[in-house]
Amino acid sequence: MLQAVKSANPGSGDVPWVGRSIERVEDAALLTGRGRFIDDLGVAPRTLHATILRSPHAHADILSIDAEAAKRLPGVAAVLTGSDVKAVTMSLVVGVKAPVECWPIAMDRVRYVGEPVAVIVATDRARAEDAAELINVEYRPRGAVVDPLGAIAPGAPVLHDGFPGNLASDRSFRYGDPEKAFADAKRRFSIDIRYPRNSCTPIETYGVVVSYDAGEDAYEVLANFQGPFSIHTVIARALKVPGNRLRLRTPPDSGGSFGVKQGVFPYIVLIAAAARITGRPVKWIEDRLEHLTASVSATNRATKLSAAVAADGKILALDWDQVEDCGAHLRAPEPATLYRMHGNLSGAYDIRHVRIRNRVVVTNKTPTGLNRGFGGPQVYFALERLVQRIAIGLNLDPLDVIKRNLIEANAFPYRTATGALLDSGNYQEAVARAVEQGRLAELKAKRDEARAEGRLYGIGFTAVVEPSVSNMGYITTVLTAAERRKAGPKNGAQATATVGLDPVGSVTVHVASVPQGQGHRTVLSQVVADVFGLQPNDIRVNTEIDTAKDAWSIASGNYASRFAAAVAGTAKIAAERVAGKLARIAASQLNVEAAEIVFAKGFVASKHNPENRIAFSRVAALSHWSPGSLPDDAGQTIRETVFWTPPELTPPDDEDRINSSLCHGFIFDFCGVEIDRTTLETRIDRYVTMHDCGTILHPGMVNGQIRGGFTQALGAALLEEYAYAEDGSFLTGTLADYLLPTTTEVPEPEIFHMETPSPFTPLGAKGVGEGNCMSTPVCLANAVADALGVADVTLPLVPARLVELVRGAEPPPPAGRATAAPARDADRRLRGEGQAVVKGAPEQVWAMLLDPATLQSVIPGCQRVDKVTDTHFRADVTLGIGPVTGRYRADVELFDLDPPRAVTLRGGATGALGFGNAEGRITLAPVGDGGTKLTYSYDAAIGGKVASIGGRLLDGATRVIIGQFFTALARKAGGGGAEAGGFSLFALLAKAASLFGGRR
Repeated sequence: MLQAVKSANPGSGDVPWVGRSIERVEDAALLTGRGRFIDDLGVAPRTLHATILRSPHAHADILSIDAEAAKRLPGVAAVLTGSDVKAVTMSLVVGVKAPVECWPIAMDRVRYVGEPVAVIVATDRARAEDAAELINVEYRPRGAVVDPLGAIAPGAPVLHDGFPGNLASDRSFRYGDPEKAFADAKRRFSIDIRYPRNSCTPIETYGVVVSYDAGEDAYEVLANFQGPFSIHTVIARALKVPGNRLRLRTPPDSGGSFGVKQGVFPYIVLIAAAARITGRPVKWIEDRLEHLTASVSATNRATKLSAAVAADGKILALDWDQVEDCGAHLRAPEPATLYRMHGNLSGAYDIRHVRIRNRVVVTNKTPTGLNRGFGGPQVYFALERLVQRIAIGLNLDPLDVIKRNLIEANAFPYRTATGALLDSGNYQEAVARAVEQGRLAELKAKRDEARAEGRLYGIGFTAVVEPSVSNMGYITTVLTAAERRKAGPKNGAQATATVGLDPVGSVTVHVASVPQGQGHRTVLSQVVADVFGLQPNDIRVNTEIDTAKDAWSIASGNYASRFAAAVAGTAKIAAERVAGKLARIAASQLNVEAAEIVFAKGFVASKHNPENRIAFSRVAALSHWSPGSLPDDAGQTIRETVFWTPPELTPPDDEDRINSSLCHGFIFDFCGVEIDRTTLETRIDRYVTMHDCGTILHPGMVNGQIRGGFTQALGAALLEEYAYAEDGSFLTGTLADYLLPTTTEVPEPEIFHMETPSPFTPLGAKGVGEGNCMSTPVCLANAVADALGVADVTLPLVPARLVELVRGAEPPPPAGRATAAPARDADRRLRGEGQAVVKGAPEQVWAMLLDPATLQSVIPGCQRVDKVTDTHFRADVTLGIGPVTGRYRADVELFDLDPPRAVTLRGGATGALGFGNAEGRITLAPVGDGGTKLTYSYDAAIGGKVASIGGRLLDGATRVIIGQFFTALARKAGGGGAEAGGFSLFALLAKAASLFGGRR
């Protein structure tokens, strides 16, 4: 296919632009701070700003929401709760057919930490946030479940009545004769995998601006929505308007997405409801804490994979048992992550017998959505770990087992057992080149040398197929054949491109694909310039979307690595159609046959007589200036829009075979890693990655995509995990606890290429943007397992996990030594004890501790203290730590009173950001000079939304607040000072509530 592009300008003598690493069009503005992101764009007069009050509980009934104080705050236009939103919207589409509703805001019950409970709309964001702190929500907590296997265990808390036993879908598939293959096989190998939950973290978070036209009953939405635009229908349905009354636009630039900005659509519905209710435009920009806690993440998956294996390592059959955790709600397009790879469950291997059981479950965690790699990391981590297990079990080289099972080069196009049509490739040649160019023999010698010196050094391998250009029909594999026939066929991967010519002959290209940094404008200018014989800077490319004006389809969007293969190819087809018409016009003016016309160097000329030519701009403008002079067979040349979908993407057949993607690249990776014996830190010594992505359109950007995918995969392998406590508290809600790789941690991978063009795409290109997210985590895991000589490893490969593999579990303390009570995993525990001395007799201090006025003056951040009874107090406290400040309500009771010598305090606190409970014992004893010695001990537990803010700061902040309390108390008592800190249950509970947990 690359050759076809080169010959587009015969006789021009120029090298085509496609295939060159030209300077990116996008970079000049982005690198000088002139990018136009959603928060940079102006808004209409009278626009309001929204903030969202979110649940601190993973699972609880909402008993009441008191928002009266918030509504009275100057500048607040409205406070919306579930009933308000329900009055103007409908439930979002659920990913399977079940009697379950899915709203963008909690209705009577919350099901994950961070679920919206109220939307506050005010004249500015600060006022809205102030108002959120005045809302009092009363919850009744329920039991929570965060483990996917635990969710389907008998007796587990049920999230939705329509999902009995938390099971949203349970489908089994059979291809070939797996039972016979397993019965006849010499060996059987199995592996149990828990793939963790992680996410992409774009530098720009979600953003939405909505206005509502009551006269037209129509919405106009600006959002940094990535697509797919099938969700446009979901949004319109939820807003109860036809699609032509929902105008969706995107800003010129997007600060990254990697899939997750598809998940902004529930917030589009939520902010649209606010705009309708207030009658004014409403803007909402998500902050980083919200994004980590409650945007979307990748699914976590429990997989048991078994293989029937011959004595020589040939894999005869696979048996997949996959349990997919989609979080609290099954939002469209889920369970797409589970089914996107359905046609590719045998990977790069020739395996004809496959058995599959797919279960989709709900848990008390953030709902899931698209993430870079989108199902591939979960599949290949199981498959490629199993391949290494087979090699070890048969005493074979893992690379030999990989090569023995690869699909033969003469087998393409190759139909997998589950239905994928692998378009092209030569996997054996790619492996051979990588082994030679990546110097594998040298790496093996280095491993031998390191091990001889007693060092922990390992080598890992992986071979994967990278699918791209998803078939819309793959998600319907979750339905039975009968259900699919009833619903009607769904299939294809329609891409859209428009090429237009203006009255001065300039060329404009528009595509319905929203870039997040991939360089769409640059590559499209190359593709179209080659067709017209122009320079790339002659081509103006527009990638913004306006569904009211632009050509698009439900498959539009930027996902599944579809740009190079589908979108750029469609732009080429559109340009060629325009060029064909221009050739007929030029032929009539140059008095030659249309077949003799070539486009080169800004002219349209005769192939045989280059001097017989006319300027491209003049021919291109003719449809505007003189349409009557055009040849009858030319037609207009003002604009050509092409909708392209490949015929290879058909619906699932009655046997559930599905070609889930159009084209399939190949990746072979190997790496050498060394693990420090002291710190158990993993260091990558060399990482080699070989890619066959078909025709390469822009080598520099292809390598950039590979490096980007590699970096994200490195984070998934070594650092990143969305961690939840047993009660559903989110423990990694800041970038201090959810660790991302930086340039100092990312080595330079050695990248190699070979090209086998796809016969199914217009340019021969295949996707390349997601592959290392699929291959790198398991490649590194295989290397670590090889270094440590262990059978099982779990991601992320943090030292704390590896130390148990190397040194075993930490031994119990010696007998007789005092130990603290074990903390429940469900909570962030705070324990402490100490003493303080203040002036004043015990009776005086006792009276102060029970006096509301005194307590209000000495508790840090206290707004008021109310005395309910002599032994029951309520307080409002505002406290902050790091970037988080919030208002909390504490309720404390005193018991076991022994005045004036001792008292026990017990209570809880709740607020916009969290909740906590604590118990403390204070004793008072007289000391010389009329003073009092206070001895205290306390035990507190906290949970809720922004748990990890305390992971780094909690303990120190607590000590500071305790110190502040006793300093103020001593001053109130007439002087003195604290010897070892002090204790205030009000302050401690309020602080605990502001932190919501912490790092594991």
